[in-house]
Amino acid sequence: MNVLGRLKLVLVDRTKTLFKVNDEQLARFEFKINAEVDDNFGDVSCNVAMIIAKVIGRAPREIAAQLQQELTYGDCADIVASSAIAGPGFLNITLTPHAWRILLGELYVQNKNFFANEPSEPVRKYLIEFVSANPTGPLHLVHGRGGIIGDVLARVLSFVGHKVDKEFYINDAGNQINLLGQSFKIRCLQQLGQTVEIPEGGYAGAYLVDMAKDCVAEQGEKITEKSDQFFELYAKENLLDLVKATLAEYRITFDRWYSEKTLHDSGAIDRVLTLMKSKDLVYEQEGALWFRSTLFGDDKDRVIRKSNGELTYIAADIAYHKDKFDRGYDTLIDILGHDHHGYVKRLKATMASLGYNADNLEVILYQLVTIKEGDVVVKMSKRAGTFTELADVMQTVGVDVARFFFLNRKSDAPLDFDLATALKKTDENPVYYIQYAYVRINSLFVKATDQGFDEWIDQLRSGRMQDSDFDAAMAQVSSEEHTLLKKVVALRDVLSSIVTTHQTHLLSYYALDLAQKLHTYYTKNKIIDTDKPELTRARLCMVFMVHRTLATVLDLLGLTQPEKM
Repeated sequence: MNVLGRLKLVLVDRTKTLFKVNDEQLARFEFKINAEVDDNFGDVSCNVAMIIAKVIGRAPREIAAQLQQELTYGDCADIVASSAIAGPGFLNITLTPHAWRILLGELYVQNKNFFANEPSEPVRKYLIEFVSANPTGPLHLVHGRGGIIGDVLARVLSFVGHKVDKEFYINDAGNQINLLGQSFKIRCLQQLGQTVEIPEGGYAGAYLVDMAKDCVAEQGEKITEKSDQFFELYAKENLLDLVKATLAEYRITFDRWYSEKTLHDSGAIDRVLTLMKSKDLVYEQEGALWFRSTLFGDDKDRVIRKSNGELTYIAADIAYHKDKFDRGYDTLIDILGHDHHGYVKRLKATMASLGYNADNLEVILYQLVTIKEGDVVVKMSKRAGTFTELADVMQTVGVDVARFFFLNRKSDAPLDFDLATALKKTDENPVYYIQYAYVRINSLFVKATDQGFDEWIDQLRSGRMQDSDFDAAMAQVSSEEHTLLKKVVALRDVLSSIVTTHQTHLLSYYALDLAQKLHTYYTKNKIIDTDKPELTRARLCMVFMVHRTLATVLDLLGLTQPEKM
């Protein structure tokens, strides 16, 4: 257990003993030891006094004062130099030089494991479903945003020690596939010279013209003899292959591609409706089948099957989410566009009605993306064929920039994708700025090797640092190095927060802040000074920790780690 884990354990133990709080009560709150604090307020802060205040009915600052006394002796005496109470009841703690020496050693030895869950923390099994676009056209901008949120969340959850599966739900049943088939058939017939028009509400995008050329080249005149199912299947499979290729280029892979059509063909939907009837969860009215969703907090009951026998889309979703729960996942996460806002409550209601814990179904809603070319907003419409494709964005600005820009905003806030900034190769582009911090340290290592610190660089990289080396390094550093080291340690808090809140943009913010601190440190300090070898080794040690952390963050973001720029 590292220094911060030990500090948390002591505070938990003292809280339970002093205030008679049990594990179940503590589990309801997010107990944090946070290194993301201003240097003027200590090294780490703890929110325990505020989270238990309502439970025990006492003022947070009074609780913090008692805990503060407990930190001055005993198990924490060697790692806590001082503490202070701030604001409504935060406990701000300054660590001893000994604690920082231990932290430096722990960071070095544990590397990525330093930022993962403690071995005692439970491992959860997650299923994240995201993108899930209809296979009726290429992926567009908004899919880029939902895709990066899901992919980075999966990377973070896996990194800290959870089990994660990623799933793409293929909407390959229903009227949109029929329209796709009809639209594609028309395009094929047009290639043969026939004067026919796309049906009303059909798909008019140029991508079907290109596909029709290939299909006619393969089939020739015999294509006029093909069934409607042929055109549906051909278009769907080719467009799904295009979606998969685009996502692969975007560095997103899925563990499973789940077909909606299989739910219909296997009878899964019929079975779940029969189950709901047996539980009196549905009723017939005016020839339609209604779900009693008002019993579970919805504002009105919802139609599952229309009077003409056609199923609404929630019917398949009930069967699909039942199947997901039945596969044994602890937590289901759906990442959906903001237009599904009103759908979340009824979806949770269906799961609660079938006996599942609806709290274990979490939905992340993300807002629209606007891309600008100068001051002009590009209009998007898949059926009209006037939208901007995700593939176009990646080709224009590169995959690294596309991923970062789509992530670098809170999911529930609209996102303006600024092409002018995205195309810059200067520090105005945040991706360039972050990657340049990584490259700058590479250059420092080359320079240090050339100036006689080659053995030290080799020792750092090979994992041969000793306790005496950490002691010597910490003896040389000042508050500026502490600031760097504290920012590195803070990645643990950021990842923990993402696991809890699923706000993946926090990682992009952290990457930018870490890069900024490195650039500032580099500008203010002479890292390599042959007249001061001890100080040089200490500073090289610090930037080495930043370098490894940047590599970890870039990997979690799905960005490349260039050796030079």
